[in-house]
Amino acid sequence: MEELGSSFGLDLIIVLVSAVLAGLLARRFRLPLLLGYLGAGIAIGPNGFGLVQSPGVIESMATVGVILLLFTLGLDFSLDELKRVGKVAVLGGLIQIVVTAGFGFLLGRGLGWDVNASIFFGFMVSLSSTLIVLKILMDKGEAEAPHGRVMLGILLVQDICLIPLMIILPALGGEGGDIGLTIGVAFAKAAAFILAMFGLGFWVFPRLLGRVASHSHELFLLSVITLSLGAALGATALGLSPAVGAFIAGLLIGQSMYAKQALADIIPLRDIFGALFFVSLGMLANLNFAVENIGLVLLVVVFLLVIKSLVAGAVPWLFGYTFQTSFTTGIGLMQIGEFSFVLAGVGLASSVISDSIYAITISSAVITMIITPFALSFSGAAYRKVSQWPLVSKLVSLRTSGQAEFMDLDISNHAVICSQGGVAKTLTRVMNRRNFPFLVIDLDPQTIAELRRQKAPAIYGDAANPEILRFARLDKARLLICAMPGFADTEQVVKNARKINDRLDIVARVSSDIQAEKLKKMGVSEVVQPEFEVGLELSRHAMHRFGMTTIEIQYILNSLRNMGKPE
Repeated sequence: MEELGSSFGLDLIIVLVSAVLAGLLARRFRLPLLLGYLGAGIAIGPNGFGLVQSPGVIESMATVGVILLLFTLGLDFSLDELKRVGKVAVLGGLIQIVVTAGFGFLLGRGLGWDVNASIFFGFMVSLSSTLIVLKILMDKGEAEAPHGRVMLGILLVQDICLIPLMIILPALGGEGGDIGLTIGVAFAKAAAFILAMFGLGFWVFPRLLGRVASHSHELFLLSVITLSLGAALGATALGLSPAVGAFIAGLLIGQSMYAKQALADIIPLRDIFGALFFVSLGMLANLNFAVENIGLVLLVVVFLLVIKSLVAGAVPWLFGYTFQTSFTTGIGLMQIGEFSFVLAGVGLASSVISDSIYAITISSAVITMIITPFALSFSGAAYRKVSQWPLVSKLVSLRTSGQAEFMDLDISNHAVICSQGGVAKTLTRVMNRRNFPFLVIDLDPQTIAELRRQKAPAIYGDAANPEILRFARLDKARLLICAMPGFADTEQVVKNARKINDRLDIVARVSSDIQAEKLKKMGVSEVVQPEFEVGLELSRHAMHRFGMTTIEIQYILNSLRNMGKPE
């Protein structure tokens, strides 16, 4: 127990306590936890209050965090998910990385950095933050919205591309000579390692884990950790990044029947060591350098925010998505990601980038990460305001598919369904079964394509845009169903619909009583709260299991539903 009183024990306790406090503070302001961890590292590190003067041991523990982070990334990798997001993610993601890296390279050269450092810098800043974007999308209920699926697809491709980047880019720091030969040697080592790992992955790992799992769950977890660290050590022995070895090991184990349990067991450890990783990054951040070079840091931040937004926003536009999806995607992917920190550490260790470039990258990354949650919160309001301008509204409607087809559509007494993704499928199935006339407006190209194959009237576009609503013949419609997950979009649809038909019956989806009250004041006839309805349905099953009659159950549910309605 004497070690706890040593310098290492005290440093570790300071790191953990500061991580907890900073994490609570980040939660209080609804910011991602990793921003709190980075802030904690900056505060307690040598360039802050100096509470931890020797971060070397913490850095070593943080390296384990990186290994476990990449190991779980490999475990959770899904080819089916990659197929689902399609070309916009695979091709679009690669385009985004290469184009953004090109602009980053030009920025580096403009700042006087050498060619290799500029190349490395370009690829570092081309990656965005999966952790931040995923958290924001889940909090807003937009992970399945078109812009959410596009962003997550591109981020998945970015995460995968980290592996070849970690193999290729460190070769730029070689001792002169032929760079092509250096990269070739790096690829040869990687190929040899991958072949060896595939052999182990197919013939050794499954048998080993099966044997261990049949004896003890604790031994199973210990075996999984040993395999991940062993693969990382093997990669290091060949001159590769340990994170590359961990990812490949995770990828191979992820194809076995033990993948889900291994992932469930390793995630708590990954989160703990991952917190140490981000705290250690904060300790390495040179706050004095950032203050002394604030002009340079802000120049890099502004350059990246503008360029990454434009490039990331252009990708979905090139693949046929609407202006809204492109606009929101650009805002969501404008930050520098957590894996950029991993890449930056590799670049610094291999002497490709200098301490000053590393400090600029870390400082810029932290600033862009802080900006992102606020920018995404206001992106919807900004888009709605801009999209209502007559000229922009006309421009936005140009990307709407099917508008010519529905210019002379003879439809009346119909339901207009405004949705994003899967909700439309259920609604249209009911409408078709009863032969009710309907028309769907959706921003998901896959949903529209499926409806078109069924010969169902469907418009690909943003329902919040007044030009789109005019194509839906709202003046002759019987019902408007607003099933979008975002309240701001629903509010704008209702507002524009009322201008076209002030007697229209409207049903809308909400997520809170406050939203329900607001829509009621705008003349919405009925509101539906998904979580409330789920609670009622679960209550129905529970009461049925306790032997209550259907009439009694329905009476109670009607009472609860009436209590839940706003006055």
